[in-house]
Amino acid sequence: MILREETDGVTVLPRQFPTNRGGLCQKGWTSAELLDHPERLTTPLLRDPSTGELRPASWDAALDRIVTGLHDVQQRHGRDAVAVFGGGGLTNEKAYALGRFARVALRTRHIDYNGRFCMSSAAAAGMRAFGVDRGLPFPLSDLGRADTLLLVGANPAETMPPLMRWLTEQRERGGRLIVIDPRVTATARQADLHLQALPGTDLAVANALLHIALTEGYVDADYIATRTAGFTAVRRTVASWWPARAEALSGVPVADLEETARALATAQRAIILTARGAEQHAKGVDTVSGFVNLALALGLPGRPGSGYGCLTGQGNGQGGREHGQKADQLPGYRKIDDLEARAHVARVWGVPADELPGPGVPAYQLLDSLGTDQGPRALLVFGSNPVVSAPRAGRIESRLRDLDLLVVVDFLLSETAALADVVLPTAQWAEEDGTMTNLEGRVLRRRALRQPPPGVRTDLTILADLSTRLELRGGGSADPHTVFEELRRASAGGLADYAGISWDRIDAADGVFWPCPADDGPDSPRLFTDRFATPDGLARFHPVEHRPAAEEVCPEYPLHFTTGRVLAQYQSGTQTRRVAALRRAAPDAFVELHPDLAERLGVTDGEPVRVVSRRGEFQAPARLSPAIRSDTVFAPFHWGGQARANSVTNDAVDPVSGMPEFKICAVRVEKP
Repeated sequence: MILREETDGVTVLPRQFPTNRGGLCQKGWTSAELLDHPERLTTPLLRDPSTGELRPASWDAALDRIVTGLHDVQQRHGRDAVAVFGGGGLTNEKAYALGRFARVALRTRHIDYNGRFCMSSAAAAGMRAFGVDRGLPFPLSDLGRADTLLLVGANPAETMPPLMRWLTEQRERGGRLIVIDPRVTATARQADLHLQALPGTDLAVANALLHIALTEGYVDADYIATRTAGFTAVRRTVASWWPARAEALSGVPVADLEETARALATAQRAIILTARGAEQHAKGVDTVSGFVNLALALGLPGRPGSGYGCLTGQGNGQGGREHGQKADQLPGYRKIDDLEARAHVARVWGVPADELPGPGVPAYQLLDSLGTDQGPRALLVFGSNPVVSAPRAGRIESRLRDLDLLVVVDFLLSETAALADVVLPTAQWAEEDGTMTNLEGRVLRRRALRQPPPGVRTDLTILADLSTRLELRGGGSADPHTVFEELRRASAGGLADYAGISWDRIDAADGVFWPCPADDGPDSPRLFTDRFATPDGLARFHPVEHRPAAEEVCPEYPLHFTTGRVLAQYQSGTQTRRVAALRRAAPDAFVELHPDLAERLGVTDGEPVRVVSRRGEFQAPARLSPAIRSDTVFAPFHWGGQARANSVTNDAVDPVSGMPEFKICAVRVEKP
């Protein structure tokens, strides 16, 4: 987009950019309304110990309270008693600086971010198959040229509307769109074939598709022999996944499974994409691996116009996980327990490598330990709202209340900020320079249109100010360009190598794709053409078996519950629920029920219903729709309070990625 500041405010204008070609969704067109929103925070807030209320305070008073609290907690409980929680919407510079601040200034191992709830399962599956995690290892424009495109658990018509232009182009070229989703979503309605699988059964579907490909002779034997390793074990695993078995589990007819396998295998160009519906499970990594196995067996990755990819879920969902705010990572997608990686980054940071802390724990484990004898006693939150977005959210809210010190940096009073001891107002996206990295691995520039309002500081300034007051090294610069130049050095030689990417180069080329190790060398819009990012250059198959959801239905909780998004709202809704046009478009939460289920329950359209699980409950009006399976209930997760869908979601996590099982749990629906 292009922004223009006028006398009556900021205007959003379209920009002809390669990825969205001038298109924005309603959230993009209305985004400038938040810059001068009456509820915007413009002064720090401190919790008054006598009344318990948040009251305006000076920056000196707020920073002093934080510094005193952090010193006290670390002196009494050790360095790891302080934790940092970041966000997938932070710029690359802020994500990098946050990881540096945690590990060098605070010297705590406890840092993670809300992206753990987004793409972590696909990231882990990509790393173990390809040796690298990049959402799309090919340009987005490849989607428009695919003869067959399979979307698994993705609804871009509501979550990424500009991407639908590529899908429209794909179909206009005569391509086939196939969607796997338990709901007849806006995207599924445009598909040539919709596989309406039971939530939690995507892995069974993936194994059945590979079984069919094997039995029908669709696999690419030459590709498997020359570009992959480990296929024999996968062949044995999928041998027992005959289509009728998958149909019994998933509800997807055998004929549809066979048609899908045939469409992928016989296409000249085929792409498989996964998203949160497949990934937000306690077996999310294995589920993604099942579809990666299918793509590899068909010889898709590395072929022009073909491959496997993952759709991002946050504004900087790709870049936010590359430069150090994940519990186990250092900049450049380096592993924090790798001695060579630690030595390289420590040199850039000017500290001894043995002083860097080791790996922390994934987001839910971190949040669930807050305020306990074994967990952190203080938490700094940047760009996240876990009171609404975390699974088993009532439990996490309780953990946050148990902290000795909670600091939230935000520009609106989110549900998490409302619990804080200190709230610091921060700049918005149009008020600071920086970079973002999109799902293609394309590093983009975000330019400041104006200065933040008086009394508001940027996240980088806040981190630098805190480091100065803490009298600790590692605060870094408050200037985003200076931070990016350091990020380039820290990432050099890593998987996500930004060493050859400068702001000037980004400006001259509509973005630069990583890895890009040299100033005068090429970037990498397309990966895997010759080799994969593994030591021997071969992609790895991984045998994966379907297993039931962590929580199955029973007489007390007889229905499957799943969550998702709606077009006019975003994430925890802190921003979008404050935009008038978006509130009109989607004013309230709802519970989507099939009419047959509603009839059995005696529920009418619009009537309030209560959804109850073993962990909690929430309440919202019923919305009757034949788009949902009759054994499944859906609700969007953008609302807090009484309508907080994540009050009931399951906190079981994937053992590899730490991803919670947002997409399926057992519930009952009743009248209040």
